[in-house]
Amino acid sequence: MHLVDQELSEPYSIFTYRYFVYLWPQLCFLAFHRGRCVGTVVCKMGEHRHTFRGYIAMLVVIKAYRGKGIATDLVTRSIKVMMESGCDEVTLEAEVTNKGALALYGGLGFIRAKRLFRYYLNGVDAFRLKLLFPRPDLQPSLQTLAYKDEHDYQIPIEGCSTNCSKF
Repeated sequence: MHLVDQELSEPYSIFTYRYFVYLWPQLCFLAFHRGRCVGTVVCKMGEHRHTFRGYIAMLVVIKAYRGKGIATDLVTRSIKVMMESGCDEVTLEAEVTNKGALALYGGLGFIRAKRLFRYYLNGVDAFRLKLLFPRPDLQPSLQTLAYKDEHDYQIPIEGCSTNCSKF
């Protein structure tokens, strides 16, 4: 708990951690170096507006250990479990000023779905980030995206981006 309290801008009570760890232990990962916890990701999954959604609640890596791929590994592990559990998508919020987090999630294929004004207690805005999984029920030959502008186009979807192949 000290790790999260020390590194996150939002305060969380012990009950918040217990909520995630007790209900979704398979979605909570810790990274250790020489017996010291240096990172964690805490997630959940469940129904949300007719979608089975994964949610990344917290991701923390101690500053001295950032840039070593620990956060990417933690998030990738949780996404893999969510995908194997049948989630259609994964969402999270990140401060608009957190360039490291935005770069990490962008590199994993997340898109900025919405800006949430004054979302955090410190008054900073957030981006709601979303990662959509390919739908296995669609036949590859039928996977098209209808795009209507001034013209009527059918753009074939080439499949998942290279970022998704990690999962």
